Amino acid sequence: MNTQDDDDQNQGATRRLSTNLGRIMREFSRDFDRRVTRKLRERGHEDLSLSHQVVFSNMGLGRTRVTELAERARITQQAMGKTLRELEGLGYIERSVDPSDRRARAIRLTPRGIQLVDDAVACCEEVRQEYVAKIGRLELDELEQRLRSAASRLELDYLPTSWAETGN
Repeated sequence: MNTQDDDDQNQGATRRLSTNLGRIMREFSRDFDRRVTRKLRERGHEDLSLSHQVVFSNMGLGRTRVTELAERARITQQAMGKTLRELEGLGYIERSVDPSDRRARAIRLTPRGIQLVDDAVACCEEVRQEYVAKIGRLELDELEQRLRSAASRLELDYLPTSWAETGN
C-alpha cells in the first residue's frame, strides 16, 4: 500500500476530529478562561489557577456542599475536595459543618473570596469587551443567545434555570 495514501487518509481523519464543534467550543472556553485568569492575577490573585475556576463557576448562591459542587462540575468528590482544600488554604473559602446535615461540609466564601468574585465579574466583562472589539457586539450577543438557547433546549440539567435566560 502507498505510504502517501496512508498519510493522506490519516491526516484527513484526524483533521475531522480536530475541527468539530466540541473542539471549537472548548478552545473558545479555554481562551476566555485564560484571559480571565491572567486579568485576575494582574489584580493580585497570583495564587489562582485555572483548576480553581471550577469551584467559583459552580458555587451558586449561599452555602453549598462538596457533593453538590462536584456534581455540578462533573468531577469526583475527591478532586473537588482537593481543590477546596487549596482554596481554603489560600483564604478564598471556608468549610464548616452543614447545620442541616452534620455529616456534610458547607462551603462559604470568605471576604477575600467575595473580593475575588467581584474581580472575576469585572474581568469577565473586560474579556467580553475584548471579544466585542474583535467579533463585534451584535455577533457576540447573537452567539451568546444562541448558545443559551441551545443549552436550554438540550436540557442541561446541571445548570441553573436562570442561566439559559440571561448572562447574569
